[in-house]
Amino acid sequence: MAKAPVKENFKDTLWKACDKLRNNMDPAEYKYVVLGLVFLKYISDSFEERYNFLVEEGEGYEEERDEYTAENIFWVPKEARWSEIVKVAKTPEIGIKIDEAMYAIEKENHSLKDVLYKVYSNPLLDKGKLGELIDIIGGINLQSKDEKGQDILGQVYEFFLGKFANSEGKNGGQFYTPECIVKTIVSCLEPTKGRVYDPACGSGGMFVQSEKFIQAHSGKVGDISVFGQESNGTTWKLCKMNLAIRGIEVDLGEEPADTFTKDQHRSKKMDYIMANPPFNVKDYWAESLDGDVRWKYGTPPEGNANYAWLQHMIHHLAPNGTAGIVLANGSLSSNTSGEGDIRKAMLEDDIVDCIVALPDKLFLTTGIPACLWFLNRNKNNPKHRQREKEVLFIDARKMGTLVERSLRVLTEEEIQKIADTYHQWRGSYNGDGEYKDTLGFCKNATLEEIKNNDYVLTPGRYVGIEEEEDDGIPFEEKMKTLTAELAEQFKQSRELEEEIKKNLKALGFEM
Repeated sequence: MAKAPVKENFKDTLWKACDKLRNNMDPAEYKYVVLGLVFLKYISDSFEERYNFLVEEGEGYEEERDEYTAENIFWVPKEARWSEIVKVAKTPEIGIKIDEAMYAIEKENHSLKDVLYKVYSNPLLDKGKLGELIDIIGGINLQSKDEKGQDILGQVYEFFLGKFANSEGKNGGQFYTPECIVKTIVSCLEPTKGRVYDPACGSGGMFVQSEKFIQAHSGKVGDISVFGQESNGTTWKLCKMNLAIRGIEVDLGEEPADTFTKDQHRSKKMDYIMANPPFNVKDYWAESLDGDVRWKYGTPPEGNANYAWLQHMIHHLAPNGTAGIVLANGSLSSNTSGEGDIRKAMLEDDIVDCIVALPDKLFLTTGIPACLWFLNRNKNNPKHRQREKEVLFIDARKMGTLVERSLRVLTEEEIQKIADTYHQWRGSYNGDGEYKDTLGFCKNATLEEIKNNDYVLTPGRYVGIEEEEDDGIPFEEKMKTLTAELAEQFKQSRELEEEIKKNLKALGFEM
């Protein structure tokens, strides 16, 4: 298929148009309207492309369901196809028509049962503006590639997820993890074969980036099996849709459910675990969790789930499994309610591989400082350098570029630097260079060093402070200049003080 011309700002144009059409629905509701239509348009485009191919073949198979399912294309009944939706886009019945289309698609595709949003007949949704939105989305060829060869569908979906997360503020974080953080975890773990798991999967960003990594390295997406769990019902549906349009098969369990109290992958061991669980959750505990087999290193405090998440993931790691987890910085040093003892036990058992301190303002939804924990079930794996009783610390707090006043992103080069450092340290790096400690950035610390720091894992304690570049000016000369400047500032301060006193006296006040 020929590439359709794509303007560089088409996503922003689409967002602005959709924002105007939003009317009086808040982003939490409106995102389902937009993303649902994008989903419907995409699967209809895929269907009609295959349909036209079969018509050209002239064998009369264009209405044979198996001709589509064999190619991993969703079967779209006639009344649900985009061409049929467009016919009634300008009528008051358009909302009912779309809801009926969603029901029809679910009925014909078991994997989408109870997944699609049927919200289009909502009285709050202006039907005239809904018709305009259909025109806008209808003008985008979601099957095409842009001039860089990237899929338009993926760009639209990821762009909207990020925009809606921003619009919703704190609540948006439940379904969206910043792309640069996901890329960092994926680049460090390099999931290529085996089971990939996210116990707090949101809209499925970890899985999408894993697929992109595999494709970029000429691997086969079918070599990984994807497992996830999500407790929020609407986010669970969003994940299903996000992965369905990309052809990623995923086991999200039978239903949305709490990972701690209803672990839907209880018996499975995973090769790669990647997660951004909610930070510092206070109300996760239930009586059924008392004495749980997952608490290998100690019972986590009932008022904070950080160490419950860590131990849940360790429990699910395969013998050679690795994990990358985003957590609040407090997890690195807290001693509250036995957390310090759990961290000590984890370190003594040699499960902690690497800690990365992240820069601030990476998250749209929280200002809490964050870090990455990398865990390794087998640090004596013969495929890697032996790092028994050692932990790599990376301080990336000076990295990142501000793209908005309150939002920072890691560049591709910075992500690669973190990943390369980790792989060099592990001995799994195929490029040039050997691992070396870098003052102010990375440090290989022994368990004895960590013990001397009371098992605190804050990278700044270990990497040291980067030396400033020598400007060639002798110290004595610098001090002479600084002293003169300070004397001048003191003089100006005294003059200002006398001027203030003078003005106060003129007003009848004495000091």
